[in-house]
Amino acid sequence: MEQIKLDALREAARKIRVGIIEGTHAARSGHPGGSLSIADILAYLYFEEMHVDPQNPRMEERDRFVLSKGHCAPALYATLANRGFFPTEELTTLRKLGSRLQGHPDMTLTPGVDMSTGSLGLGISAAAGMALAAKIDGKDYRVYTVVGDGESEEGQVWEASMLASHYKLDNLCVIVDWNGLQIDGSVEEVMNPTPHDKKLEAFGFHVISIDGHDFDAIKAAFDEAKTVKGKPTAIIAKTVKGKGVSFMENKVNWHGSAPNDEQYAAALAELNA
Repeated sequence: MEQIKLDALREAARKIRVGIIEGTHAARSGHPGGSLSIADILAYLYFEEMHVDPQNPRMEERDRFVLSKGHCAPALYATLANRGFFPTEELTTLRKLGSRLQGHPDMTLTPGVDMSTGSLGLGISAAAGMALAAKIDGKDYRVYTVVGDGESEEGQVWEASMLASHYKLDNLCVIVDWNGLQIDGSVEEVMNPTPHDKKLEAFGFHVISIDGHDFDAIKAAFDEAKTVKGKPTAIIAKTVKGKGVSFMENKVNWHGSAPNDEQYAAALAELNA
């Protein structure tokens, strides 16, 4: 990837991470750990990969995105704000009464949100439905969804995967955020879903495994996904929970804890350094 584009993506991801910290600190609640882990993926999707228009969020020919791990809404909101769907100043209204930015994405409130999510497994199911609708309607838009590794313990995820394979939804790209931690501890200790790649292959997916913080690897994976015909693609992105804020990285307690004033200042100092 050319250096200018790479620098722009890194800056977009940094701003997304800043927005995550600002939002969760202002709310005094939220899920910063898993939001920070998907910042690079979302930066690439919204600033490079997807066909979207902030001035026309509902345009029919847009690509669709569904955040299946809906509790990580702070990452999606920060991405949409920095992409121009609404002012970045709104990020500090996260979870407040009357705000468009509630604890989980709401498609009736927030510009750029294609699907309301929160109940784990629902998002990938909706994304598969959107991809199937595109096939039925003869549309060429693509559908992307980010699924959590802990979320993948839900049976609904695998029902949706069967449907995606059965209907040969090659316009669907599922990104698994594999940061290894969920609310109760490590994913492998809570309910071990490995080998995740082999299971997805058995369910009929074309599977790509990458470093979810390497923009060259992210680009190559999405480029490859667009060449796959007759089956959906799953990108297993190995990430770091809390990525970008050193004292949050790989710490399970940051799954659902907001930074206090001192931690907020330290996180922003690190991200803005």
